[in-house]
Amino acid sequence: MSAIAGIFHSNKDPIPNDHSTGMMHKLQKFPADDVQIWQQDNIFLGCHAQWITSEQIGETLPYYDVDRKMTITADAIIDNREELFDSLQVNKNSREHMPDSQLILLAYQKWGDDSPKYLVGNFAYMIWDEDSRRLFGATDFSGSRTLYFYKKSNKFAFCTTIQPLFSLPYINKVLNEQWLADFLAIPEMINTVDPFSTVYKNIEQVPGSHSISVCGDKIKLKKYCNLTTENKLVLGSNEEYEEAFRDVFGNAVKSNLRTHRKVGAQLSGGLDSGSVVGFAAKHLKQNDKQLHTYSYVPIEGFVDWTPKSKVADERPFIQSTVKHVGNINSNYLSFPEKSPFSEIDNWLEILEMPYKFFENSYWLSGIYGIAEKQGMGILLNGARGNYTISWGSSLDYYTKLFKRLQWMELNKELKQYIYIKDTGRKAVLSRIGKKSFPTFTKILDRAATKYTAPIIINPEFAKRTKVLERIRSVGMDETWSTIPTTYELRQNQFQKLCYWGKGTSSTKLSLKHSLWYRDPTNDLRVVRFCLSLPDSQYIQNGIDRSLIRRATNEILPDKVRLNHLCKGAQGVDGIQRMLPYWNNIISELEELTNDLLIAEYINIDVIKTALLKIKENPEPELIFDPEFKILMRSLIVYKFIKKNFKEVII
Repeated sequence: MSAIAGIFHSNKDPIPNDHSTGMMHKLQKFPADDVQIWQQDNIFLGCHAQWITSEQIGETLPYYDVDRKMTITADAIIDNREELFDSLQVNKNSREHMPDSQLILLAYQKWGDDSPKYLVGNFAYMIWDEDSRRLFGATDFSGSRTLYFYKKSNKFAFCTTIQPLFSLPYINKVLNEQWLADFLAIPEMINTVDPFSTVYKNIEQVPGSHSISVCGDKIKLKKYCNLTTENKLVLGSNEEYEEAFRDVFGNAVKSNLRTHRKVGAQLSGGLDSGSVVGFAAKHLKQNDKQLHTYSYVPIEGFVDWTPKSKVADERPFIQSTVKHVGNINSNYLSFPEKSPFSEIDNWLEILEMPYKFFENSYWLSGIYGIAEKQGMGILLNGARGNYTISWGSSLDYYTKLFKRLQWMELNKELKQYIYIKDTGRKAVLSRIGKKSFPTFTKILDRAATKYTAPIIINPEFAKRTKVLERIRSVGMDETWSTIPTTYELRQNQFQKLCYWGKGTSSTKLSLKHSLWYRDPTNDLRVVRFCLSLPDSQYIQNGIDRSLIRRATNEILPDKVRLNHLCKGAQGVDGIQRMLPYWNNIISELEELTNDLLIAEYINIDVIKTALLKIKENPEPELIFDPEFKILMRSLIVYKFIKKNFKEVII
């Protein structure tokens, strides 16, 4: 794992030493096992390396290949090494110790600009091709590693993080108002509809599934990976699907364990992280290694206010998984000193941009800190499991059966679903009817109450940036009153790049704590396999998430595997954590309402109205209240602008 950097002058002007050293100096705040640079006249490449895999120990990076006249700097772990070794006809004696960066270079020599298509793993890299006098690079299919760049006239610069780019004298900090408009107008956990943009006007990024080439004054970004759900895998029985899943997912988990250090995993009481842990602990035991798990639990004294369908303290489920799986050293962490408010400045420093996930921010960063202290090299997660290994909503599937007039199958499913969920037939049919005829339902039921997100963007700012038209054009709703089906959500995840933005936090937390975030549920091989399965593998016999429940029969305990009635709810103790800071929160929000600059971007009247609601006696349910959400998000934006654009704050 590395932070990479580089500069290229297409007019052949030499690169001043203080430009290259200035960029590398900005990376010194991160731990490093080695720091190296490579410079040749008008091209500079750098690497601030953290050694995660055994192949990286002592690696020369940037690496110059004398025979091929190519130089690479890379932030990468490649998972399909054996497949690539065979395709590239690498000598068997060279395979064991060959770094992933050299494997990428060989792939580029063989396949050129198509080479990223053949790589599986987490990666961002840049290659200087001396013969063609150009730079070529790419990020993996989901953009799990960041790669920012600046390009103007004859100057091009790139880096894993943003701040080193501002060390160059010709790059200024300029707020990207279009990005900010997107951030404020989109109520979902999505920052912008433009995955190429950043909060800084002069800085762009290479999103997932894209390559970049820089030749002379020209720059080209090209999408190399497209994922679809069209081609379905047809097997003869449930057992064959389950075996195929265990093979694909098991191999993905195994390849995600590659490190010379310890292996950790975030563990909740659910199926996704539980499945990752179940497979990982088994593989590690075969190599005499133990898995360390990290689980968030509520603060001491927390009184659970959530409904019966939610579980605030998941310890009973987590402990059941730990006991059943074995070979696990478990950690239950509450971080009593942390809160969504106290962590704002820390997260703004880490991310270099505003963020929306304040509810869970304190325990996410907290787990990384503990894992670092305990010597982890890998931190596993199952974050994308809802769209891959455990995808599937029964009601959406039943709505699909209803629309296709497959009523015999629907009736069979409903009988079992009603029994499992302990609900009534009439209630279920009513929900299917509303999903089947949403427009007609709205006309008949005008009194029906629907969730509507408060709109916090200043109307004039929205009009000037045309942001509402912009987000509607990609199917988003600024009021969030139209909830997409699970089919639509899944399609968005894998076909619209703006929907998956975890690469920013995972890359930068990884760098800060010198460990690599890895998600086997987001492995490209797993994604392709899961997208190829028929719906009936995910929902059958009244059971949703059926495949993962069946496939983990001997891996997870029934308490977790067959839990149909409740789900975990993280971050529900957020208000209790913030009570000691409540006067400070109110004070900073009141300061925000009097700031003339922020008033250009945020609807201050909406903020004032929401502020009145929270001033006194905040109830614990407030943490998920839509008006409290907009207050916290507005405060995060305000603190970011104050920190980075002080000269224009009035």
